[in-house]
Amino acid sequence: QVQFVESGGGLVQPGSSLELSCTTLGIDFHTYSMAWYRQAPGNQLEFVASISPGGQTTGYTDSVKGRFTISRDNAKNMLYLQMNSLKPEDTAAYFCNDVRGLLDWGPGTQVNVSS
Repeated sequence: QVQFVESGGGLVQPGSSLELSCTTLGIDFHTYSMAWYRQAPGNQLEFVASISPGGQTTGYTDSVKGRFTISRDNAKNMLYLQMNSLKPEDTAAYFCNDVRGLLDWGPGTQVNVSS
């Protein structure tokens, strides 16, 4: 059974940093391209960042380029998202999934950026 558990969210001020983590179970993690997604209230699910199975290739939505960094530790089956220079528009629930978004979704972790 596939299981994703996201953590690391919180309430922070604009300009702050957070690192999100995603624990993965039930998949051969090292074979999957993975991604972070987010959903703000009233909005559709949005792609944030992706990473290839070996970690060599990454991709980002334009609004987070230069501020967010996706990474992975295949030995620990973990996915990460380092978020710097956070803005109020980054407020959302953040989810991890494979890059196609076809596996079971986890509960997400809430990020609130507010002064």
